[in-house]
Amino acid sequence: MLKWTRFNIISVTLGFAFLYLPIVLLVIFSFNESKLVTVWGGFSTKWYVSLLSNQGLLDAAWVTIRVGLLSATAATILGTMAALTLVRYTRFRGRMLFSGMIYAPLVMPDVITGLSLLLLFVAIGFDRGFWTITLAHTTLTMCFVAVVVQSRLLSFDQSIEEAAQDLGAPPVRTFFEITLPIIAPAVLSGWILAFTLSLDDLVIASFTSGPGATTLPMRIYSQVRLGVTPEINAVCTILIAIVTVGVICASVVTKRREIQRQRDERAAADA
Repeated sequence: MLKWTRFNIISVTLGFAFLYLPIVLLVIFSFNESKLVTVWGGFSTKWYVSLLSNQGLLDAAWVTIRVGLLSATAATILGTMAALTLVRYTRFRGRMLFSGMIYAPLVMPDVITGLSLLLLFVAIGFDRGFWTITLAHTTLTMCFVAVVVQSRLLSFDQSIEEAAQDLGAPPVRTFFEITLPIIAPAVLSGWILAFTLSLDDLVIASFTSGPGATTLPMRIYSQVRLGVTPEINAVCTILIAIVTVGVICASVVTKRREIQRQRDERAAADA
């Protein structure tokens, strides 16, 4: 049993303070009455109200949400297919190259990824804008989904699929009715991770964006260079709330599915 010493308590406290104290201060000062972000002038929600009249931030937020939803969905589909290929088909020509291409964005600097995608879009004559950002974010986040889903498939009991196919279920039906429901928590976790990474990205979006396609991180960065305003604190707080709610919902869904799976296994064993 781990015994908490004074050194451990101090280390953990300092670590959490280093990670989360800036976020807490940002949330607190988003309710600041004063325009000075470092001077507390009283509690107020006026900066959240003023966001409704800031058309630039609203347009950037709408672009970011659309890019996040589309890229996360596409990345989840492609990442799940890639994970299935790597786990189920262990021997095929070019597997090492395929695996390296899937995992490359994990270790590739964002600047290199963004620049290479920019050169690709320029070479094929693809006008930069909303769709180039979506494709770039799909490329970036697909590998993260593949890693998450692959870790679940490695511990998957394939005898369940074999039993379904022995009973006459075709492979496609087996996947959608047996495999997918079991790995659904991993797929959902991969989707949320991809969506969060898309919301957070600045570097790759800066390389692949075009006229009329400015994401929220790009907008925030451009305004922060001129000085931090309470509106920036407010919009960042909203982003933190969205991500937090998403993580909590995913955790609850995953926990409930795990409990239901354990109940089903006990019921099958009793039968």
